Amino acid sequence: MYDVKGNLHQVLDSLPQGVRLVAISKYHPNEYIEAAYAEGQRLFGESHEQELRLKHETLPKDISWHFIGHLQTNKVKYIAPYVTMVEAVDSLKLLKEIDRQAQKCGRVIDVLLELHIAEEETKYGLTPDALRQLLADGEWRTMEHVRICGLMMMASYVDDVEQIRSEFRQAYDLYREVKARYFADASYFCERSWGMSHDYLIAVEEGSTMVRIGTTIFGPRVY
Repeated sequence: MYDVKGNLHQVLDSLPQGVRLVAISKYHPNEYIEAAYAEGQRLFGESHEQELRLKHETLPKDISWHFIGHLQTNKVKYIAPYVTMVEAVDSLKLLKEIDRQAQKCGRVIDVLLELHIAEEETKYGLTPDALRQLLADGEWRTMEHVRICGLMMMASYVDDVEQIRSEFRQAYDLYREVKARYFADASYFCERSWGMSHDYLIAVEEGSTMVRIGTTIFGPRVY
């Protein structure tokens, strides 16, 4: 087995107080998650509905599951009964569907709005202007079963540290802008989810409160 315990503690020891680890467990077997769980890790991230459902059914019930990938609206109903947070809300349509399905389950689901700042076309997310527009339009205010807790984003997958740093900084600036304008009195709007295995130390320096790390802990994915 990959040295999950050692790797997990190495990552945790590198995180300052106030920054949480979302252990990205997609494509990794239950025993890897159980190894991290045995060390006290309770927050895991998955990006495929069927894989997440199987893991939720077979692993301890006090695990907090974050859905981290691109979520199709027709899949929301399957994860709504138990998911702790949807990290990548990239449209008003998806936000409305999460609200609708959460209402059916009698729940309030925490979400993050996904920003698209990276220069890569493959990334999902709202551009800064689209994010501003979604919030300005105000329809989200009528939704009683979703709670917008902050922003998430992925930096460009490049070697240029300054480019990565600049993208994280843009995200933090935008977070502060929308916090002041729309969520000044909302203590729950406090999350900034950016930073992955290759760039999380930079992300932490640039205001991240949650880092999403998989490979560094669990090794290469098992497809």
